[in-house]
This record gives sequence, structure tokens and C-alpha cells, in this order.
Amino acid sequence: MSFLEGPVVESEAVGDFARVMRPVALRAAPLPSGAAEAGRLNLRQEDVKNGLGQLVLTLVKLLHELLEKQAIRRIETGSLTEPEIERLGVTLMRQAQEIDRLRRAFNLEDEDLNIDLGPLGRLL
Repeated sequence: MSFLEGPVVESEAVGDFARVMRPVALRAAPLPSGAAEAGRLNLRQEDVKNGLGQLVLTLVKLLHELLEKQAIRRIETGSLTEPEIERLGVTLMRQAQEIDRLRRAFNLEDEDLNIDLGPLGRLL
């Protein structure tokens, strides 16, 4: 395979991902009457912005939940002092509040941050 050809990826999983993400990030506006190019997407800026916001917030929420689980593990093993536990709890609480504030700013519901990964199930 030469450098110009590039790798060929054939996977149903990629198609599943594209199918799942299409309703979120690529909502096409209806074509005006008499439009000659029926194959072109007419993307609305607001939909793209909200789709990107949804994706970013989903990743941030996923990282937040992973941090919470790691914090709980560290607390249960006794590797944190009482002041460290307090600071960690306050920090995680503030993160959750900020994620919720941003979610509301993008007019998203909690369910909107739980992306369906097709055969893999729900993300969160």
C-alpha cells in the first residue's frame, strides 16, 4: 500500500457510529422548493453548535464519572486523609454543578448526554 492510497477501513462499527451521530450533529434543514441539488446538506449553525456542545459535554460528564469512581476507590482503600476527602468532594460537587449549568445553557436534558453507541449500548 502506498502513502497516497492510505489505509482502507471497512467496519460495520464505523457505520453504526455514523448512523448514531447523524441525528445529533448533522440535522439537515429541508431543502427550499425547487432546489436542484437534492444530495447536498443544508446545515443549520445552531444544530451544529448544539451537536458539538452535546458531544463535548458528554465526554466531560464521562470523565467526571470516572473521576468520581476513582475517588470512591481511593476513599475505600484509605489512601486519602480527611481533608483530602473533603477537598475532593467539594471539587467533584462543583464540577457536577458546572456540567449541569452548561447542559442547561445548551438546552440539553440529562438523557441527551447518554449517547447510544449502537451494539455497544448506552455510553453512561
